[in-house]
Amino acid sequence: MQYLEDIEALEALYGEPGQPALRKVAARMTPLYRRWIAASRFCVLVTVGTDGTDGSPRGDDGPVVVELDPGTLAMPDWRGNNRLDSLRNIVTDGRVSLMFMVPGSDTVVRINGRAKLTTDAELRNRFTKKGRQPATVIVIRIGEVYTQCARAVLRAGLWSRDDSAGLPSVGDILAEMTDGEEGGAAYDTAWGARAAETLW
Repeated sequence: MQYLEDIEALEALYGEPGQPALRKVAARMTPLYRRWIAASRFCVLVTVGTDGTDGSPRGDDGPVVVELDPGTLAMPDWRGNNRLDSLRNIVTDGRVSLMFMVPGSDTVVRINGRAKLTTDAELRNRFTKKGRQPATVIVIRIGEVYTQCARAVLRAGLWSRDDSAGLPSVGDILAEMTDGEEGGAAYDTAWGARAAETLW
């Protein structure tokens, strides 16, 4: 199999991007980008570090990020699996990309920038929910913000159907990975209550 390793050869296959693809890029929040991102309760956070890359789903009951100023966003790091893959990458590298989605919209808004972690008490307190605070807050300095072409979401029919029937559960996958030592139906049955207690 032959692989492309030359940027000029790559660009020759695709041609020049259209002017709208270039002109939609902003270096900071604008009124309409602000409105769109404020409606997003879910995004994918992509980081890069010494051990590789990581893509992490991030969601909240309300905006998934808060604007600190037109060039800066804040994202609480709510409890997850404690692998800390994204956070380790941010500490060692800082480059991040985010893909914001809103159910029902075929548009994806993307942000590229740099991030740092903080334990600032005032900022953590700003995200208090049900008496709990995030251990850290990710502070993102915007490098560029722009809309992504909607064709991928349209091709996938992302919001138009439910393809989840028959998929293996996390308990099934964990049982497979541990030769039945962990996971299974008991894991799946307990998950709902465990998640409800530790959502924030």
